[in-house]
Amino acid sequence: MNLLTAQAPAGVPRSGKGLALGIWRFVVMALVLALSLAVTPVAVAQADPDREMTTAAPGITADQWRQVRSGETGPNYRDSRHDSNYSLINSSGETWRHIRNRWVSPFGLIAIGGTAALITLFYLIVGRKELEAPRTGRLILRWSLMMRALHWTVATLFLTLALTGLNLLFGKFVFRTLFGDAVWAWMIAASKVLHNYLGPIFGVLLVIMLVSLIKENIPKWHDWVWLKKGGGMIGKKHVDAGFANGGEKGWYWLLASVGLMVVASGFVLDFPNFDQSRDTMQWANVIHAVGALGITAVSLGHIYIGTLGTEGALEAMTTGYVDETWAKEHHNLWYEEVKDQTIPEEEVAARKSSGTGAGPSATRTS
Repeated sequence: MNLLTAQAPAGVPRSGKGLALGIWRFVVMALVLALSLAVTPVAVAQADPDREMTTAAPGITADQWRQVRSGETGPNYRDSRHDSNYSLINSSGETWRHIRNRWVSPFGLIAIGGTAALITLFYLIVGRKELEAPRTGRLILRWSLMMRALHWTVATLFLTLALTGLNLLFGKFVFRTLFGDAVWAWMIAASKVLHNYLGPIFGVLLVIMLVSLIKENIPKWHDWVWLKKGGGMIGKKHVDAGFANGGEKGWYWLLASVGLMVVASGFVLDFPNFDQSRDTMQWANVIHAVGALGITAVSLGHIYIGTLGTEGALEAMTTGYVDETWAKEHHNLWYEEVKDQTIPEEEVAARKSSGTGAGPSATRTS
C-alpha cells in the first residue's frame, strides 16, 4: 500500500485536499532522497583523500611511477589541454601535498591560534587602553564617508575570504564531524564559490585603498621610536605619532607587500586559463596559503586594537570623528596640525540630523 492507493479509514471522509497533501509529501521525500544520494559521494570523496586518489587515478603501479619519474608518460595520463605533455601523475603533486599538509596547515593553525591566545591573555592581564584624560566633547574629523565605506567593504571581504579559506583548509576536521557529509559538501562548495569570486574584487579594492593611504603611511623616524617603545608600553614617556602611528604603518606595509603577494597568487589560482603549468599552480597555492594565514594571524591584533583594545578607536571608523583627547594621546603630531578644526559634538550631531554631513572640513580621504 502506498500514498496514492491508500484508503481512508472507515468513517473518515476522503478529500482531494488530503490526497494532494499526500502526493506533495511523497514528492518532497523523493527530492530529499535524490539530493542526498547525489551529494553524499562527493562529500565522502572530499573528506577521504585516499578514496579521492583511488577514484582519480585507480591502480597506479610501481612500474607506472618509474615511468613517470623517467619522463615516460602514456596518453591516458596527460593533461587534456592542447599540445600539452604534462603528466597528471607526477612527483611534484605529492611534494605539494606534503608541504601543504605537513607544514603549511599545522603551522598556520598554530600562528592563528597562538595569536588569538596571546591577545586574550594580554586583555585579561593588561586590559583595555582607556583615555588618560576626560573627553572634551570637541571632535576632529579623521575619516571621510568615502574612506569609511571603502574600509568596511575591504574589511568585510577580508573576513569572508579568511573564514572561507580556513574552512577550505581546516573545515573538514570540524564541520564534517559535527554536521555530516551532506551538509559538509554544501559548506565546502559554498566556501569555494565565495572565495573564488570575491577574491578578485577584494584585490582590486585593496589596491585602491593602499593607493589612497600611501601618503599618510610613509615611514618617518618617530615611527621607529614608536615601535621600539611598543606604542608607549615600554617606559613611561609618551611616544610621538602622526596621522598613522608606527603600528598602523606596519600593518599598511604588510598589506602592501604580503597582501598583494596573496592577491597575485590568488589570481594565478583563480584564472588557470593563461597556460600556467600545474607546477606553477602548486607553488602559487603554497605562497597563497602561507601569506594568507600569516596576514590572518596579524589581522587579529589589528582588529583587537581597533575595537575592544583601545577606547575611542572604533568611533573613528564608524562615525568618522574622534575626540580631541583621543587625538592628543594617540596621534599628537597629527593633532597639532588639525587642532583648529575641532567641532563641538552637538554641532556634529545637528549636521548629521539635518543631512548636511560633516561640512567643509569633511574632505579628508586619508
